[in-house]
Amino acid sequence: MSTVKEQLIKNLVVEDKTSNQKITVVGVGAVGMACAVCILLKDMADELALVDIAEDKLKGEMMDLQHGSLFFATSKIVGGKAGVRQKEGESRLSLVQRNVDIMKSVIPSLVKYSPDCKILIVSNPVDILTYVVWKLSGLPATRIIGSGCNLDSARFRYLIGDKLGVHPTSCHGWIIGEHGDSSVPLWSGVNVAGVPLKTLNPNLGTDSDKDKWKNIHKQVVESAYEIIKLKGYTSWAIGLSVTNLVESILKNLRRVHPVSTMVKGLYGIKEEVFLSVPCILGQSGISDIVKINLTSEEEELLKKSADTLWNIQKDLSF
Repeated sequence: MSTVKEQLIKNLVVEDKTSNQKITVVGVGAVGMACAVCILLKDMADELALVDIAEDKLKGEMMDLQHGSLFFATSKIVGGKAGVRQKEGESRLSLVQRNVDIMKSVIPSLVKYSPDCKILIVSNPVDILTYVVWKLSGLPATRIIGSGCNLDSARFRYLIGDKLGVHPTSCHGWIIGEHGDSSVPLWSGVNVAGVPLKTLNPNLGTDSDKDKWKNIHKQVVESAYEIIKLKGYTSWAIGLSVTNLVESILKNLRRVHPVSTMVKGLYGIKEEVFLSVPCILGQSGISDIVKINLTSEEEELLKKSADTLWNIQKDLSF
């Protein structure tokens, strides 16, 4: 006897099940799921794959999204297991090394089955792990992208706008370098409607500034710690930031983003480190780097940021 499906549907063509735009999110914690939800709501992919070492949580998150698939365009949501168990009580180097081990368990198979992929790194310390993934993947550096200072710069613009009473999209400013304590705010380029704020306040961002604009960068650096203290973790802002980067890549928008890329040979940096500089993102990944003019002080801070990362990278084992 025929099944209900066989009675209802007559198949005419065997469909190609290959996805045109597949996005894989590795890790279904707060950040991973925020990225997944934002990607789904903006209809960025025709297949979303979730990967994690915690099988029960992975299955639960996957089912939860599948049951809501009526409410967004992406109908295919799948899951897969990968990774190593986490450990407690680690030094910064041990933390990095553990994440290296996790990457070693994920990246080779990811590249094997998706050789043309672009990999967007979000896990911290993001700049070092972007370097690690570049080494493990064997892919060109242009296809390995760290989320870097994209969110830092968004926070920077928000806080500038808040101080001026202007919408952040009308406030322009960049944070480059490490995504972390040694990030570099480019006060020389901060402007509203093309008006450089440095022309109005030459001490902008310095210790001599009576308006204390320097505190804005301090807030940017400390904001993640404050959010973690208040709610336990950060998620939505980074999820939105990642989706912003994904959109530029998948839609070939060629927008400029401060993301982490190989900077050896730029600004006198001699080591193989990944830091955030303004990059043009499109369907090939990072197609171009915008050569911004830095003040001598900004360039020196960027070099220090590179040194900070290299001193950790050089002790890692793959």
